[in-house]
Amino acid sequence: MNVLAQLEDYSRRHPEEVLLVEAMVGEVWEVVLIFKGVSSSLVRSTAVDADVPVLPMEAVITTVDRLASPYNPNAPVYLERGISWRDFQARCLGRKLIEG
Repeated sequence: MNVLAQLEDYSRRHPEEVLLVEAMVGEVWEVVLIFKGVSSSLVRSTAVDADVPVLPMEAVITTVDRLASPYNPNAPVYLERGISWRDFQARCLGRKLIEG
């Protein structure tokens, strides 16, 4: 399962949360908001076609913020900020990571 699908799956299982994801796609910085399994770019327009992923496979997640739902961009309620992708996988997705 790719990283975006993992994040969308988490958000479907936790509708009380909104995820704010920062990633690098090559040299391009991307910010994505994920709620109830739906992703939307906050940096560029999001494709109408749901089959077009907001983050490509080569995206590198830098941080994940967990916010309370409903999301208010003028007064966001952060549950946790700046979680590394590795920590998010280990703690929130329950993935056991193997040191390599």
